[in-house]
Parts: sequence; C-alpha cells; structure tokens
Amino acid sequence: RKPCEMILVLLEKLCQCADGRYELLSHGCGLAIVSKKILRVSTLANDRAVRILLSISRFSATHFVVQEMLRIGVVAKLCLVLEVDSGNKAKEKAREILKLHAKSWRNSHCIPFNLLASYPTS
Repeated sequence: RKPCEMILVLLEKLCQCADGRYELLSHGCGLAIVSKKILRVSTLANDRAVRILLSISRFSATHFVVQEMLRIGVVAKLCLVLEVDSGNKAKEKAREILKLHAKSWRNSHCIPFNLLASYPTS
C-alpha cells in the first residue's frame, strides 16, 4: 500500500509539468495504470490518482487523450468515485474532470448506464 501511494505522489509531482504529462501519456498503459489504482489502494491513492488525471485533463487533453480516457474506463471510474465514499477531495476533482469534457463523454455508450446517474450535469 505505502509504495503504491508513494509512486502516485511522485507521478503527481511529475505531471505538474508538461514533460511529465507527456511521459505518462507516452507510456502505453500510463492512464490505465493510474486509473486502476483508484478505489483499490487507499483514500490517499484515490486523491493522488484523481489529481494526476485532473492534470492530464486540464493541460494535455487532446482529442485522442479524451477518447482514450473514455475507452479504457477512466470516465466510468470517475463516475464511480462520485458514488462511493472515496473522500471529498477526490470527488470534487472527479466532478471537475467530468465537467471539463462533458460534451465528449456525456452521451457515450462506454459509460455504464447505472453510472450515468452520477454524471454531473453542469
């Protein structure tokens, strides 16, 4: 648990600059691995992983990246964060990410129907 949290803290720091975000996105499984840690490790890991995704969503969200987040299940995972007790900071950031790209994601068939109820409206 602790090593995973420390790695996510490090990745969050790296994603604060463009080169760090580029390197994470260049790795074939970068987004998927970060997403996979949400709701599996700890509240701290949830918060850090969602922060990483927020950095990517704010500053490196090309059309390809936005579609990749949808395809690999990041969007569904963020909807799930809103539904479960994952900490208020993670929920706020997840909601912000979902709002940032609502036009691209809102009507996608990749989001399970049961999670659409938690999708933010505006």
